[in-house]
Amino acid sequence: MILVDATIVSVATPAIIRGLDADVNSVIWVTSAYLLAYAVPLLVTGRLGDRFGPKYVYLVGLALFTAASLWCGLTGSITELVVARVAQGLGASLMTPQTMAVITRTFPAGQRGQAMSLWGATAGVATLVGPLVGGLLVDGPGWQWIFFINVPIGVVGLVLAWRLVPRLETHSHSFDLIGVALSSVGMFCLVFGIQEGGTYDWGAITGFLSVPLLIGFGVVVLGVFIWWQGHMRGEPLVPLSLFRDRNFSLSNAAITTVGFAITGMAFPLMLFTQAVLGYSPTKSALLLVPMAVLSGALAPVVGRFVDTVHPRYITTAGLLLCSISLFWVSRVMTPDVAVWQLLLPMALLGVANAGMWSPLAATATRNLPMRSAGAGAGIYNTTRQVGAVLGSAAIAAVIEARLAANLGAAAGTAGGSGAGAAAGGTRGTGLPPQVASGFASAMSEAMLLPATVLLLGVVAVLFFVRPSFAGKPATVAAADPTGAGHAPADAAPAITPA
Repeated sequence: MILVDATIVSVATPAIIRGLDADVNSVIWVTSAYLLAYAVPLLVTGRLGDRFGPKYVYLVGLALFTAASLWCGLTGSITELVVARVAQGLGASLMTPQTMAVITRTFPAGQRGQAMSLWGATAGVATLVGPLVGGLLVDGPGWQWIFFINVPIGVVGLVLAWRLVPRLETHSHSFDLIGVALSSVGMFCLVFGIQEGGTYDWGAITGFLSVPLLIGFGVVVLGVFIWWQGHMRGEPLVPLSLFRDRNFSLSNAAITTVGFAITGMAFPLMLFTQAVLGYSPTKSALLLVPMAVLSGALAPVVGRFVDTVHPRYITTAGLLLCSISLFWVSRVMTPDVAVWQLLLPMALLGVANAGMWSPLAATATRNLPMRSAGAGAGIYNTTRQVGAVLGSAAIAAVIEARLAANLGAAAGTAGGSGAGAAAGGTRGTGLPPQVASGFASAMSEAMLLPATVLLLGVVAVLFFVRPSFAGKPATVAAADPTGAGHAPADAAPAITPA
């Protein structure tokens, strides 16, 4: 639900504009408000799970997310919808770090890969099937159902989580209020500046405030935050000692490139299939079916190897195959492409997903101290989300530049009609046939950006080190008898029956 809702609104944009009598700029905030409320608090919400227990923080987040989904579907104005999406994003932010933390603290390190394989398969598929679900619902019962669909799922999830998720030991943490303030302000300025930069043409926002100034201020504040975390006398919000684990640091770098690429590749692909090929939103999203099927089918298989094979091999293969699949699809993005020529690289992307999401998550959490599982999960998800925001902003800038280069004076007309075709899903919404080739070339060239960024992730995972247990039968060590949270990284957690 969390990841699908980050992308599902894009397909429903025209219907929301008509239904709420809104303009495009207002509807953009339906997604932007959600992503801001989701990304900015992640460092804090991860720490809340360590302090109050991941089960209860997760339940609060799921309840908020479910109620906000109902609110979104019932709204009668665009302003109310944006406010409801903020509440939904906060619920998502409360939930996300807890999912990784529960897996990290429930399974010993030598068995965590199989559990993370299901988590990773869900994340990988959900990120890309949002447009498919959105297209089916918008074409069917209406745009409100992209939110209503979450309500029964959320209710069932609440019951199952209450009954089945273990109540894990909490750890007494002092709360770094200065760190909370610095991280929140810095993340907000950085994410807002990157996410909305294109809206303001990367210039003035209001008065003396400009997008570059806001981003620069965010970077400076985050720099002060990192300095504070290393020098404060009490317990930091983000234990910098976690980054002494090479695999944790490299996993964060790699997942940033994955977030960048997966977010960045969706927009040019959907624009191409709908504006150039004339596919409906649903038909365009159906191209992702081979990816979803193969990713889900291979995830359990890969999970069994994650616990025994050097993490460098699986993650390198996954990231490299993902890059190859995007280079491949870029080469076949022409006006006369056959459907099967697009389905083949999408299938390869499914194989790649199985080798990226769960192996990276398992490697990142393998050596996390139990008392810092939530903090580590918060950091990991924050870097992934920042990568997604960077990918969204960068791909928009590259598309604009390539349209201008390929179409010249016709770029404005082609860009507007192409966006209209992508939104409406019908051929002939204003994209003249004589510019279709140039438009397709621009989308093809834009696809090279996420493909190239993934190669940076490949370089990062090449430096993974082999865990001490890899290749050996998994063993379960005794939990920390003192309850102080200093059990070995691969120790079984102390679990209180729910």
